[in-house]
Amino acid sequence: MTDPHIPADPPAPTDGPRGLPAPLIRPARPADEAPLALLDRETWSPLHAVQPRPEPPYRPFFDALHLPHDYLVAEIDGRVVGYLRLVPATGLACNAHVRQIQGLAVADTARGRGVGRALVRAAVEETRRAGARRLTLRVLGHNAPARALYAAEGFTVEGVLPGEFLLDGAYVDDVLMGRPV
Repeated sequence: MTDPHIPADPPAPTDGPRGLPAPLIRPARPADEAPLALLDRETWSPLHAVQPRPEPPYRPFFDALHLPHDYLVAEIDGRVVGYLRLVPATGLACNAHVRQIQGLAVADTARGRGVGRALVRAAVEETRRAGARRLTLRVLGHNAPARALYAAEGFTVEGVLPGEFLLDGAYVDDVLMGRPV
Protein backbone atom coordinates (compact mmCIF):
# COMPACT_ATOMS: atom_id res chain seq x y z
CA MET A 1 0.00 0.00 0.00
CA THR A 2 1.27 3.45 -0.86
CA ASP A 3 1.64 6.01 1.93
CA PRO A 4 0.08 9.30 0.68
CA HIS A 5 2.56 11.29 2.79
CA ILE A 6 5.61 9.84 1.01
CA PRO A 7 6.18 11.30 -2.45
CA ALA A 8 6.18 8.79 -5.28
CA ASP A 9 9.35 8.18 -7.28
CA PRO A 10 9.70 10.79 -9.99
CA PRO A 11 8.88 9.53 -13.48
CA ALA A 12 11.73 8.57 -15.75
CA PRO A 13 12.94 11.45 -17.95
CA THR A 14 10.92 11.62 -21.14
CA ASP A 15 12.80 13.89 -23.48
CA GLY A 16 11.64 12.07 -26.59
CA PRO A 17 8.50 12.75 -28.61
CA ARG A 18 5.11 11.73 -27.20
CA GLY A 19 6.64 11.31 -23.74
CA LEU A 20 8.80 8.35 -24.79
CA PRO A 21 12.29 7.90 -23.36
CA ALA A 22 14.91 9.81 -25.32
CA PRO A 23 17.58 7.71 -27.02
CA LEU A 24 21.02 7.48 -25.46
CA ILE A 25 23.67 8.64 -27.95
CA ARG A 26 27.20 7.35 -27.49
CA PRO A 27 30.35 6.60 -29.48
CA ALA A 28 30.40 3.19 -31.15
CA ARG A 29 32.47 0.38 -29.70
CA PRO A 30 34.00 -2.63 -31.47
CA ALA A 31 31.37 -4.79 -29.73
CA ASP A 32 28.69 -2.94 -31.73
CA GLU A 33 29.83 -4.65 -34.95
CA ALA A 34 27.06 -7.28 -35.10
CA PRO A 35 24.08 -5.08 -34.12
CA LEU A 36 25.24 -2.28 -36.44
CA ALA A 37 25.76 -4.67 -39.34
CA LEU A 38 22.28 -6.13 -38.82
CA LEU A 39 20.74 -2.64 -38.54
CA ASP A 40 22.51 -1.57 -41.72
CA ARG A 41 21.11 -4.55 -43.65
CA GLU A 42 17.59 -4.17 -42.19
CA THR A 43 17.38 -0.47 -43.01
CA TRP A 44 18.72 -0.70 -46.57
CA SER A 45 16.36 1.14 -48.90
CA PRO A 46 16.52 2.64 -52.40
CA LEU A 47 15.29 5.84 -50.73
CA HIS A 48 18.79 6.47 -49.38
CA ALA A 49 21.17 3.82 -50.70
CA VAL A 50 23.25 4.10 -53.84
CA GLN A 51 24.86 0.69 -53.34
CA PRO A 52 23.00 -2.53 -54.21
CA ARG A 53 21.08 -4.35 -51.46
CA PRO A 54 23.56 -6.25 -49.27
CA GLU A 55 23.71 -9.97 -49.98
CA PRO A 56 25.61 -12.77 -48.21
CA PRO A 57 28.44 -13.13 -47.60
CA TYR A 58 28.20 -9.77 -45.85
CA ARG A 59 31.17 -7.50 -45.56
CA PRO A 60 32.21 -6.45 -42.05
CA PHE A 61 30.55 -3.29 -40.79
CA PHE A 62 33.84 -2.00 -39.39
CA ASP A 63 36.87 -2.08 -41.66
CA ALA A 64 39.96 0.03 -42.40
CA LEU A 65 37.80 2.86 -43.79
CA HIS A 66 34.87 2.53 -41.36
CA LEU A 67 36.24 2.52 -37.81
CA PRO A 68 34.19 2.46 -34.58
CA HIS A 69 35.33 5.97 -33.64
CA ASP A 70 33.65 7.29 -36.82
CA TYR A 71 30.18 6.35 -35.54
CA LEU A 72 27.68 7.65 -33.04
CA VAL A 73 25.22 5.01 -31.85
CA ALA A 74 21.67 5.47 -30.57
CA GLU A 75 20.33 3.09 -27.93
CA ILE A 76 16.88 2.71 -26.44
CA ASP A 77 16.47 0.30 -23.53
CA GLY A 78 19.99 -1.03 -24.16
CA ARG A 79 19.28 -1.91 -27.81
CA VAL A 80 21.11 -0.33 -30.74
CA VAL A 81 18.43 1.45 -32.78
CA GLY A 82 20.43 3.84 -34.93
CA TYR A 83 23.78 5.14 -36.02
CA LEU A 84 25.38 8.12 -37.72
CA ARG A 85 28.78 8.11 -39.39
CA LEU A 86 30.70 11.37 -38.83
CA VAL A 87 34.09 11.85 -40.49
CA PRO A 88 36.37 14.59 -41.80
CA ALA A 89 35.02 15.75 -45.16
CA THR A 90 38.40 15.11 -46.82
CA GLY A 91 41.94 14.26 -45.74
CA LEU A 92 43.18 17.73 -46.70
CA ALA A 93 44.62 19.99 -43.98
CA CYS A 94 42.95 23.02 -45.59
CA ASN A 95 39.56 21.28 -45.12
CA ALA A 96 40.12 20.06 -41.55
CA HIS A 97 37.48 22.48 -40.25
CA VAL A 98 34.69 20.50 -41.96
CA ARG A 99 33.04 17.27 -40.79
CA GLN A 100 30.65 15.26 -42.93
CA ILE A 101 27.75 12.97 -42.13
CA GLN A 102 28.27 9.91 -44.32
CA GLY A 103 25.45 7.67 -43.23
CA LEU A 104 22.46 7.68 -40.92
CA ALA A 105 20.22 4.72 -40.13
CA VAL A 106 17.31 4.27 -37.71
CA ALA A 107 15.59 0.96 -37.01
CA ASP A 108 11.99 0.78 -38.20
CA THR A 109 10.92 -0.02 -34.63
CA ALA A 110 12.45 3.27 -33.41
CA ARG A 111 11.07 5.61 -36.08
CA GLY A 112 9.14 8.55 -34.74
CA ARG A 113 10.99 8.47 -31.42
CA GLY A 114 13.46 11.27 -32.18
CA VAL A 115 16.40 8.96 -32.85
CA GLY A 116 17.47 10.56 -36.16
CA ARG A 117 17.12 14.05 -34.70
CA ALA A 118 19.13 13.07 -31.60
CA LEU A 119 21.89 11.61 -33.79
CA VAL A 120 22.06 14.74 -35.96
CA ARG A 121 22.19 16.98 -32.88
CA ALA A 122 24.93 14.82 -31.39
CA ALA A 123 26.87 15.12 -34.67
CA VAL A 124 26.61 18.91 -34.46
CA GLU A 125 27.92 18.84 -30.89
CA GLU A 126 30.71 16.40 -31.75
CA THR A 127 31.72 18.59 -34.71
CA ARG A 128 31.83 21.60 -32.40
CA ARG A 129 33.77 19.64 -29.75
CA ALA A 130 36.35 18.64 -32.37
CA GLY A 131 36.93 22.32 -33.17
CA ALA A 132 35.43 22.09 -36.65
CA ARG A 133 33.29 24.94 -37.99
CA ARG A 134 31.07 23.26 -40.60
CA LEU A 135 29.03 20.12 -40.97
CA THR A 136 28.03 18.86 -44.41
CA LEU A 137 26.20 15.90 -45.93
CA ARG A 138 24.82 14.51 -49.16
CA VAL A 139 21.27 13.24 -49.45
CA LEU A 140 19.33 11.81 -52.36
CA GLY A 141 16.85 14.28 -53.82
CA HIS A 142 13.90 11.90 -53.46
CA ASN A 143 14.54 11.31 -49.75
CA ALA A 144 12.03 13.89 -48.50
CA PRO A 145 11.95 12.68 -44.86
CA ALA A 146 15.74 13.00 -44.48
CA ARG A 147 15.83 16.35 -46.24
CA ALA A 148 13.09 17.66 -43.93
CA LEU A 149 14.97 16.45 -40.84
CA TYR A 150 18.21 18.09 -41.97
CA ALA A 151 16.45 21.35 -42.84
CA ALA A 152 14.75 21.38 -39.43
CA GLU A 153 18.19 21.00 -37.83
CA GLY A 154 19.63 24.03 -39.64
CA PHE A 155 21.07 22.50 -42.80
CA THR A 156 20.54 24.36 -46.06
CA VAL A 157 20.89 23.18 -49.63
CA GLU A 158 24.28 24.32 -50.88
CA GLY A 159 24.22 22.55 -54.23
CA VAL A 160 22.49 19.96 -56.35
CA LEU A 161 24.06 17.47 -58.74
CA PRO A 162 21.12 16.81 -61.08
CA GLY A 163 20.59 13.19 -62.13
CA GLU A 164 23.80 12.10 -60.38
CA PHE A 165 22.59 8.55 -59.72
CA LEU A 166 20.59 6.06 -61.79
CA LEU A 167 18.57 4.09 -59.22
CA ASP A 168 15.88 1.59 -60.15
CA GLY A 169 15.69 3.05 -63.66
CA ALA A 170 15.27 6.68 -62.52
CA TYR A 171 17.80 9.49 -62.37
CA VAL A 172 18.07 10.92 -58.87
CA ASP A 173 19.65 14.20 -57.76
CA ASP A 174 22.45 14.30 -55.19
CA VAL A 175 21.68 17.20 -52.82
CA LEU A 176 24.56 18.80 -50.95
CA MET A 177 23.60 20.34 -47.60
CA GLY A 178 25.59 22.06 -44.90
CA ARG A 179 25.49 24.28 -41.85
CA PRO A 180 27.84 26.13 -39.56
CA VAL A 181 28.27 24.75 -36.04
